[in-house]
Formats: sequence, C-alpha cells, structure tokens
Amino acid sequence: MVHDRFLVIFNPTAGKGAAEKRREELCALLDASGLHWEMESTNAPGHATQLAAGAHDRGFTVVVSAGGDGTANEVVNGLMACADQGKTPPALGILAIGRGNDFAYGADVPKTIEGCVQTLVKGQRRPLDVGRVAGGDYPEGKYFCNGIGIGFDTMVGLEAAKMKWVHGFMAYVLGAAKCFINFPPAPSVSISYNGTTIARESRQISVMNGKRMGGAFYMAPDAKNYDGLLNLCVSNKANRLQLFGIIMRYARGSQANDKRFICDTAGHYRIEAPAGGLIVHADGETICTNGTSLDIRCLPGTLSAIYEPELVQ
Repeated sequence: MVHDRFLVIFNPTAGKGAAEKRREELCALLDASGLHWEMESTNAPGHATQLAAGAHDRGFTVVVSAGGDGTANEVVNGLMACADQGKTPPALGILAIGRGNDFAYGADVPKTIEGCVQTLVKGQRRPLDVGRVAGGDYPEGKYFCNGIGIGFDTMVGLEAAKMKWVHGFMAYVLGAAKCFINFPPAPSVSISYNGTTIARESRQISVMNGKRMGGAFYMAPDAKNYDGLLNLCVSNKANRLQLFGIIMRYARGSQANDKRFICDTAGHYRIEAPAGGLIVHADGETICTNGTSLDIRCLPGTLSAIYEPELVQ
C-alpha cells in the first residue's frame, strides 16, 4: 500500500505570530494522526511558494498550507508553478491557523486544527479551481485561490495591516473607520464578461473563487471553488451612509437581491478603468494601488484539494 507523503509548510508569522505559539500543539496532533509528514517553516515572503513548487520533485504527494490566506496563496502559486512545468502537482491540504482563514472556510475545511488534521487523515479530495489575475504590478499574471477585491476592502486591508497592536476582525473595523474618514472617490469602471459590458462608478468589486473575505464578509456566499466559475459582486457608487449599509449586506451575505449590487458568474472578466483608481488585492496580497486594467480568469479543476464532506452546503 502506497501512503501519501505530506509536506507541511508552516508559516510561524501567520495570525501576526499566533501560529508559532501553536507549533507544539500542531506537531503533537500530526504525530498522533498516523500521517507520514514532514514540516518546513517559512522564513521570508515567497518562501512557501518555493517550497510548494519543489515538493513534487521531493516525492511529496500532498502539500499542506499551515497558516492563513496569504500562506495558502503562496502555496497555490507554488503548486501552479509545478503544473506550469507539465508535472502533476501534489494535492493541497489546509491547516487553518491564520487570522481570517477565508479560503479554508470556502474550501470546506474545519475551523479547528484538530478538525483540520482529521480531515487530512480522511483524505477526501475534489478538484480545485484556481484564479489568475494579470495587471497592475503583475502584468505576467498571479494566481489566487480565494478572491480578488477591488476598492474599499483593499483599502481597509492595507490600513488593517499597518496596525501592529490590533488583531483579527477589530483591525478591519478600525481600518474601515479610517477609510470612511478619508473616503476617496469611486473609480469609473467597465466590466466585460459573458459577451456583455457594464459601466458604473463602483465603491467595491469582488471576483470570488471562495465565499468570504476579511473573516466576516460574505462577498459571494453561494460560490463554489470547484464549479469552473468566478462569482462577481459589484456595488454602486455609494456615499458614506450607503456604504455602511452595503457593508452590513456583505456581513449577512444578503446582497444578491439588492438593486445596489450586480451579482453574476463567469469564467473570465476584463475590468478597465481608463482614468485609473483600481486598488486591488488577490487573497490579501496587493496587486496594484492605482491600476487601469485587469484580466481575471478561472482555471477550472487545475489542482486537487482535501476537504471535509460534512461541511459542504
């Protein structure tokens, strides 16, 4: 019988350093699991991508991202580098020990590390779609696994990342408060997909492979990261008061039937802002702060991911 070999890529800085405090607990759970595993810790941005890209050649059949959304993004980019070389990449596993763990939520992975380890033991796999965004600082393209944010949520995320003394959801609350005070104008955009083009001034655009961003905001509550599609959600121009209502809609995931939003699905989007103003992140990683053009594609079933069937809705 051939056993899977698991490479656990551990990010000690995930959760603003909280992950390192759980290393011993995590290793004990893995030791007790019966899995054949090895752990390597990341030491710099991009290191997880390098480790994941080389895992196939080292004989690993599963690469486990032990961290948050940023770690998962790096691991997915590494697995895609393996695929781009014509090799069969290892499957993706998740140990959710970051702040928001939004990708883990949309990928039907348990909240607790005990649950995550048991999901790895069960080993149930399904195809995983991967997104690719080209534009801004990445004209050659960058892969993402959870989603693209354009506008207000990216601004909030950039502000939240500056806060060293506040963690989790409260950092986003304070970041949002600062953005409400500054409140730059909404850019004029055109979004082309499925043979149509919509044009409007928009405060927030999301193109989602997963369901949630920021740990609490359901930008695409019905999204499935294995259906070959990316979910679009576009808000209107919105003044401060209206934007507060929009954020409450995201918090409940109830925007689909609200006339202030355009919600749809497609496999390819082209977003243009001739006057600039696109502030963009992919899985929390900054793509640009004043972009003019984005090309966003879904690459259906490119990877394989381990998930918990009992969590599928």
